[in-house]
Amino acid sequence: MNKHLALIEDEPAIRDNYRAAFERRGFSVSTYSDRPTAWHALQRQLPDLAIIDVGLGSEAEGGFTLCQDLRRQSATLPIIFLTARDSDIDSVHGLRLGADDYVTKDMSMEHLLARINALLRRADAWDQAYQQPDELLARGKLTLNLDRMSASWNNQAVELTVTEFWMLHALTRHPGHVRSREQLMDAASTVLDDNTVTSHIKRIRGKFSALDRDFNSVQTVYGMGYRWHDHNV
Repeated sequence: MNKHLALIEDEPAIRDNYRAAFERRGFSVSTYSDRPTAWHALQRQLPDLAIIDVGLGSEAEGGFTLCQDLRRQSATLPIIFLTARDSDIDSVHGLRLGADDYVTKDMSMEHLLARINALLRRADAWDQAYQQPDELLARGKLTLNLDRMSASWNNQAVELTVTEFWMLHALTRHPGHVRSREQLMDAASTVLDDNTVTSHIKRIRGKFSALDRDFNSVQTVYGMGYRWHDHNV
């Protein structure tokens, strides 16, 4: 069955160009020109992946609102921002709201497709995981359920996106071992730039810190990457 993409873009020419390009590569594509129309349709039936522009018609940040709504509905839906807005502030904000990736419209179609396919492969891996017995990984206060892709800290649930979960898993598999940005991307089965990886790490830290203000288990090793260190082990 063809994978179903939802494309939310307010510029008709751009929307049609991307839709045609995706369909030529075998995807089924639903397109929407504004946030209310997209949300009305998508809350009834989620696609396999959503591609969202930030500015949607009269709503300068309508894409951010839509992303937040979709993420509340599904913790695992792959979401990509595809926008002309290339500021770090917008990128970080989009990732904080739960997007898996943030790319600009000057990116080549082949590069964009590589990111889309990586996220879809990862989503398929999640679906298969639910068919297996639960496998747990415990590191001090942290427990990861690899089959349900869920995390808890001191018995409190931590809401992670799929990208965040697999990056965290890569760090915690071997505590103390440094993982480069490239290794974290490989673990998450995605292609990101360095700033985006850094943003994901900041989001992971922020979610744990919201539950435990003393949290500092995700450590930066400058010039090399990141590592997991649990002071309670």
